[in-house]
Amino acid sequence: MQLTKAMEQTACILTLLATQEHNIPLSSELIHQRLGGSQSYLQKIMRKLVVADLVKSVSGNNGGFTLAKPAEQITVYSMVEAVEGEIHSYPNFGFIDRVFSEAQPFASIASKTVNDIFDQADNAWVEVLKQHNLLEVLLNLFQVTKIPMINWNDSIEAPKNFVSQIKASLAEFNQE
Repeated sequence: MQLTKAMEQTACILTLLATQEHNIPLSSELIHQRLGGSQSYLQKIMRKLVVADLVKSVSGNNGGFTLAKPAEQITVYSMVEAVEGEIHSYPNFGFIDRVFSEAQPFASIASKTVNDIFDQADNAWVEVLKQHNLLEVLLNLFQVTKIPMINWNDSIEAPKNFVSQIKASLAEFNQE
């Protein structure tokens, strides 16, 4: 099974939101600016994340998006499921039964066997994805014990100062 680009974009969006200063929503303009691509495609992804209760939409002049729950409660599986749907790698279009229809019950047994194998593989993959969460991924990424918080919205207003803000924030957390 191959995931779509929406999964990588989701990981980036959730990383931005997880590192965003609490109680300061991240503007959709900033998310779009960082990700690039189509604004309407981004809106579809954001809608899926809101429906999946991973992201909360905040309306108003200073509105935008925040995480709907703590990063440790967002599993990699919930991220995949939100944008890709339920994991089902073998679609079973019925070709085995059709091609070997005169060889029943063997065709049905073969079809069931193949389905069972892929169901087991899907279940194993789901279990691995459920064992990992956004917090764990970010702590490993930044090699810190606590996620550094910054205001990504500042990267639009003062991009030169923003780079030094990120470096200072990471250096501070690496000293702890």
